[in-house]
This record gives sequence, C-alpha cells and structure tokens, in this order.
Amino acid sequence: MRNISDIIEGYLKAIIEKEQTGTIEIKRNEVAEKFQCVPSQINYVIKTRFTAERGYAVESKRGGGGYIRIFRVQANSRKDLIDHVLGGLQEGVSQTMALDVVYRLIEAEVISERESRLILAAVDRTTIRQPLPDRDDIRARIMEAMLLTLLYEQLE
Repeated sequence: MRNISDIIEGYLKAIIEKEQTGTIEIKRNEVAEKFQCVPSQINYVIKTRFTAERGYAVESKRGGGGYIRIFRVQANSRKDLIDHVLGGLQEGVSQTMALDVVYRLIEAEVISERESRLILAAVDRTTIRQPLPDRDDIRARIMEAMLLTLLYEQLE
C-alpha cells in the first residue's frame, strides 16, 4: 500500500509530465486540500522527492498569492548529466543523496537496474563501516570513480 507522500509525488510528477515546459506552479494549500492532508505534508514531499539529485529545481514565493514552482531539469546528454552529478559530489554524499542520484541515472537510462544495485551495494552504510563524515567522503569517492568509468565508457 502506498503512503500519502508517494501518492502526492505521483500526482505532481504526472502534472509535470503533461506540461510541455516541464514546469508546474502549485499552491500548497490547494494541493493539501485535494489530498486532505496538512500543508506541511506537501512541503515534505517537495523537499524530499523533488531534489536536484533527482533532476528537479524548486522555487517558491510566500504570502497570499504565493506559489511553489517545480521545474524538471533535463541534461542535454548523458555526458552532461554525469558531469552535473559529479559536480554535486564534492561535499560528500549521504545515503539518501546516493539513492537520489542513482534513481535519476536509472530514470535517464544512463545506468541499468543491475548497475544501480551494484552501485548502491558498494556505497551502502553497511558496506562502508566508517563514522560520519568519513563515510560520506568515501561514498562520494566511490561514486565519483564509478561515474567517471561510465563517462569514459560513453565517450569511447
């Protein structure tokens, strides 16, 4: 059974896919009313499911006429996407960020399901048994090495 966050995420993604521009503008209260939940639930979904690692940008305007705008960010090529992801790995990578990056690479068909399982196994917290922040740094270096390998493979 899907939870309310999954349902709201699916709804917002469906709207984004229908839009030619890949951009939607929503009012938090209206979406909350539609799903009979508190507005903070909408904030939670947007903050956790529509991240840069997953290929989205979000901007908002507060106040009575406020809105939340969600953009689907498309890379021009697989190389551009990998380069973009590599740029975000410099400060260390949390387990959640690693999941989001892998999810985006699968969605963009840069990696296969099997490759995603291998990457996630290699960077899992049970594999890298180090305290934070060392674990996040090691995870970033492993992901960087794997992505560079994919990048060079695609350039050949």
